[in-house]
Amino acid sequence: MQKRIIDFHTHAFPDALAPRAMKTLLEEAPDVKAYLDGTTGDLLVSMRKCGIEKSLVSCIVTRPEQFESIFRWCVESRSDKLDFLPSVHPDDSHCLEQLDRIKAEGFKGIKLHPFYQDFYADEDRLLAIYEKLCRLDMFVLMHTGFDIAFPRIRRADPQMILRIQEMIPNLKFITTHLGAWQQWDEVRDILIGRDIYIEISFALDYLALEQAREMMLNHPKNYLLFGTDSPWTDHAQTLLLLEKLILPKDKLEHMLYINAARLLDIA
Repeated sequence: MQKRIIDFHTHAFPDALAPRAMKTLLEEAPDVKAYLDGTTGDLLVSMRKCGIEKSLVSCIVTRPEQFESIFRWCVESRSDKLDFLPSVHPDDSHCLEQLDRIKAEGFKGIKLHPFYQDFYADEDRLLAIYEKLCRLDMFVLMHTGFDIAFPRIRRADPQMILRIQEMIPNLKFITTHLGAWQQWDEVRDILIGRDIYIEISFALDYLALEQAREMMLNHPKNYLLFGTDSPWTDHAQTLLLLEKLILPKDKLEHMLYINAARLLDIA
């Protein structure tokens, strides 16, 4: 396995909050298992065991009033091993100003989650956020597809993703879970082969490896990203499943490190 690895999709919480947050999230999705305790310390231990050089920790503002505390935690917790994606809430009247603050602190993007933040990816009120991200040269990492903890509502499906790209072609919109979780036939038919970022977390455990391999082989190498969704998957198991796909070395290197390093502006 290629040694230089950036995990583009992980989650962690402040130490004091982690036990309560993990308990709540596991109760919401009883079919999901936690492989870590939700702290950055446990994440770093798992990264070290698996040779992961850097992880990107996604945060989600589920209520507008959470922005400040989450933003400050992101600022204070950055290190050479961990970078963070703050979040804004589409219902917050100050969200565009908050993007300026996020940019000023050196963050390269934000995380949005249509289920936890109650929006549809292509609705009009998101367009101002997308356009501002373009002006700031920032990306958005969004949960796409269904969510295991919620009813099967189409909040960010492949057709919506394509519509967003057509409306705002300069937006660096990063889909998660191999394009759209448990909508993979549509991903294959609508998104694969296009210049749309696809991150692979929480997919290889659920999708036939033959289909996953075919999708990755047919997608541009510059638009694939490695992610695990840790702590909800095991680092070692995800890397093992990826290795079983026997992808070309160049494509694997781009997925594991090169594309993430470019988006995060790592020399």
